[in-house]
Amino acid sequence: MRRAPWFARRRDTALPPSAEPAEPAGAAAGSRGAPAVPAPDGGDVRQECRGLARAAVRLDAPAVAERLEAAVERHGLAVAWQEVMVPTLHAVGRKWASSGDRYVEVEHLLSWQVSTALRRAPHAVVAGGREGGPGPVLLACVPGEQHSLPLEALNAGLLQLGVPTRMFGAAVPVEALTAAVRRLGPVAVVLWSQTRSTASLPLARHLADTRWGVTGARRAPTVVLGGSGWAGRPAPGLPRPKGLGDALTLLAGAHGQGAA
Repeated sequence: MRRAPWFARRRDTALPPSAEPAEPAGAAAGSRGAPAVPAPDGGDVRQECRGLARAAVRLDAPAVAERLEAAVERHGLAVAWQEVMVPTLHAVGRKWASSGDRYVEVEHLLSWQVSTALRRAPHAVVAGGREGGPGPVLLACVPGEQHSLPLEALNAGLLQLGVPTRMFGAAVPVEALTAAVRRLGPVAVVLWSQTRSTASLPLARHLADTRWGVTGARRAPTVVLGGSGWAGRPAPGLPRPKGLGDALTLLAGAHGQGAA
């Protein structure tokens, strides 16, 4: 199956060229003004994207919710995110960018429904942390970064694997991030930056150097960089997964779980 990016480009953001989803030649817009959608492998998934886009353009929230739930049930969360949600979000964002700020309400409705579907996705029962065991995975957008949907997808995927998480969402202040790391002792911290202006390597290195625990057994988190804001910035020792699947494998492994 073709790899999709962790998240799609919006008007005010950009992915590196290698991560930009390809749009096949001849991909046409759906009927009733629905934006064109990149076609993943398999006609059925392409039709799902088009149907989802049409429902969003109609502002038919119940139909959008039903289609998203069906996609998660049919494909699993990771594939539904990469092959249905991301291409449709990308298409709606592209339509917005090319139509003079029309379709803003469509993108807002679709984003909200995607967020809701991710939170409602079935997940494993996550047991409380055992004494001396690995801490949770902490997920946060860097200060000034408002795009949290990709982290919501990662959070949902980790919960499905039974990996405990602490999701802090958009634009978390530096002081709050530092305090949370010291209080929770996370096995990993995922920092999301979708725009270059918000990516802060000093912040990432500061968190990677944060220690906790008793003398002789002090630990530090693995700091994982997510989003296109980090592109082109060498960061030795700070992993940058290429997609949702890579991130799930890396973080599940760090926590001692096996990613399916």
